[in-house]
Amino acid sequence: MARINLLPWREWERERRRTEFIARLGVILVLGAAIVFVVGFMLDTRVESQNQRNKFLTTHISQLDAKITEIRSLRKDREKLLARMRVIQDLQGNRPVIVRVFDELVRTLADGVHYGQLTMEGDDLAVRGTAESNNRISALMRNLDGSDWFAEPNLKSIKEDPVNSDYGDKASSFDLTFAQVNPNEVGEDE
Repeated sequence: MARINLLPWREWERERRRTEFIARLGVILVLGAAIVFVVGFMLDTRVESQNQRNKFLTTHISQLDAKITEIRSLRKDREKLLARMRVIQDLQGNRPVIVRVFDELVRTLADGVHYGQLTMEGDDLAVRGTAESNNRISALMRNLDGSDWFAEPNLKSIKEDPVNSDYGDKASSFDLTFAQVNPNEVGEDE
């Protein structure tokens, strides 16, 4: 029988398989490293891209916030200007009313009555004056009550004033309050 030694063949085969295994392992390691590198690179580019988007959004958000604050300040300025315009329009509209109030004060003034002081707070007027007699004060109050521009005459006080040089010993000093109304506004409300 022939003797064949199969041991070196087995060793060669084992060595070939080992080198083949190491080569395959090296290829797999290189492919794995390449895949990790490529995936890492893709993730890095996506993160960088998202960071650029975030930076873009934050810059535009800050620009929009600045515009919003500017709009708010412009709205406040607009409201202030509108309030001023309303005040001016009210003053312009009330100019003829003031003239009419003074005209109506003269028209309702009864004979023998003298105004000493006239004050106006809002729509309330207060008159301090002197009259020849109490009847003249009553006539003044009736005239004020009959006027379209005045309402609610109220006599606060009346005192005899015999030392008054204008009207004599029957003279009286009085304090009277009444409200100023605008007949045009009353008609508009109805």
